[in-house]
Amino acid sequence: QVQLVESGGGLVQAGGSLRLSCAASGRTFGRYAMGWFRQAPGKEREFVAAISWIGGSTYYRDSVKGRFTNSRDNAKNTVTLQMNSLKPEDTAVYYCAAAIDSDLGYDYWGQGTQVTVSS
Repeated sequence: QVQLVESGGGLVQAGGSLRLSCAASGRTFGRYAMGWFRQAPGKEREFVAAISWIGGSTYYRDSVKGRFTNSRDNAKNTVTLQMNSLKPEDTAVYYCAAAIDSDLGYDYWGQGTQVTVSS
């Protein structure tokens, strides 16, 4: 069982930065791939970024490549999404999620944190 708690959301002007963190409980955190997803009002949830269980591989949706950086610290049970050059279209609730095998879907989800980017 893994519990996830996101933090770091807020209101920022376009071009600004935010750093989201996801704190995980459980001694087996290091075995999980970690992902970030977001859901804007009236839209379906979409994949944003993911990182493999040892952090050697990262994946991003095209629209955030070069602006977002996903990292993890297995010793601290945390994963971080650094978001730079934010755009109004990045506005959404951001969720972190954990997966034993991300190809099969994510097993655990956080409660989400709101990110709002003003133009």
